[in-house]
Amino acid sequence: MALDELRDEDEVFDQGDIKYVVDKNLLDQVKPIKVDYVNSAMGSGFSITSNMAMGGGCGSGCSC
Repeated sequence: MALDELRDEDEVFDQGDIKYVVDKNLLDQVKPIKVDYVNSAMGSGFSITSNMAMGGGCGSGCSC
């Protein structure tokens, strides 16, 4: 499976020039989802946060 192939269980969101996909089965668990693009001294990239409980690691979000 490739990352750009949509599946029946995917929900697609368009926000201006950005399109993102969330698995419909996870959507209620992760609402609300916040996606930001950040620039910092350590670099730049997307920061994704949600209310989904994460086990260990970074806690409530991730950066990619």
